[in-house]
Amino acid sequence: MQVIQIIPSISLIYGGPSQMVLGLAPALARQGVEVTVLTTDSNGDFGQKPLDVPLNCPIEQDGYKIIYFRCAPFRRYKFSLDLLRWLNRHADEFNLAHIHALFSPVSSFAATVCRTQKLPYILRPLGTLDPADLRKKKQLKQLYAAILERSNLAGAAGLHFTSTQEAKVSERFGVSTRDLVIPLGINPIKKAGEEEVRSKLGISKDIPLVLFMSRIDPKKGLNLLLPALETLLSEGFDFHFVLAGTNPQDPGYEEKIKLQIQASELRSHTTITGFVTGELKSALLQAADIFVLPSYYENFGIAVAEAMAAGTPVLISDQVHICQEVRDSESGWVSATDVLELISILRIALQNPSERQRRGLCAQEYALKNYSWDAIAHQTIQAYNQILSHL
Repeated sequence: MQVIQIIPSISLIYGGPSQMVLGLAPALARQGVEVTVLTTDSNGDFGQKPLDVPLNCPIEQDGYKIIYFRCAPFRRYKFSLDLLRWLNRHADEFNLAHIHALFSPVSSFAATVCRTQKLPYILRPLGTLDPADLRKKKQLKQLYAAILERSNLAGAAGLHFTSTQEAKVSERFGVSTRDLVIPLGINPIKKAGEEEVRSKLGISKDIPLVLFMSRIDPKKGLNLLLPALETLLSEGFDFHFVLAGTNPQDPGYEEKIKLQIQASELRSHTTITGFVTGELKSALLQAADIFVLPSYYENFGIAVAEAMAAGTPVLISDQVHICQEVRDSESGWVSATDVLELISILRIALQNPSERQRRGLCAQEYALKNYSWDAIAHQTIQAYNQILSHL
């Protein structure tokens, strides 16, 4: 089976949804699928240099091929005419295309090319069909959907959702679709220096570490989390908050959050790390006593799964679409998007170290069983075969 994975960017700066392809592609290759990834050299939207990679030629890595194309014109939208031209010339060499992202011009036009070339394709919306996300730039998205995305949905062999809840709430613009629910995978969390990272950040091993690790964006619920933490400080709880993340697409909001922390009692109980990766990321995930993500909407939450794999209990909102899995596996706690409820649950979690440990072990067991890339690749290949057998 020969499959193309198409995604606007795989830069670390865009977070988990983009990076997902770098986990899926080698896992598919290990199970015998010939994978070619098409992407751009996009590496941020506000003056960052493009990725330093060879362009327009296949690069062999981890059993699959990846081809980067110049992001031009319209760098802000991660567009590439070269990518679309390549796809148009080579589409007949593949059995299937797996396109990641909607409302992104290169993905939208890639789907159009696939239809023209009679190449079946799967679309992964990345949460963009969630009604909460569609409300942002509503009129523009309605127009975009009418011109491009509705036809792309109608022509797709399947829509790849990463949770049952994402599939349930997603808009289809009146189109009937075949839905494929396949979660995202995670790489095993390498054992890292928990004590070293606490020492480096000046956090005593006796003080609970509360970790937020995600894009610093209004949808992530920091307007709920920061007041909740401030209230707990005023009640006499002792903890240290680590804010790990950035927002290359909205640096103004990131700065606003930093200033808000600096102006509150949290400032002496908070470390702001910026974007983290590699050993520091692993160490933080393992050193944390609670991972918190009270998002207003989240189609999966890859950082949640990573925290679970590290053995850290999670506290997420009921709008993070793997909340039912967290509830059922007792991998942490689930809150409404409400400050008072968040305070109440954080209070319980901070007061009960043995319960944090128990839920952390449950989280790790569930994540390693259900979110390994090999398991995800197996599910994905089953979906590919099902689609191809019905052509």
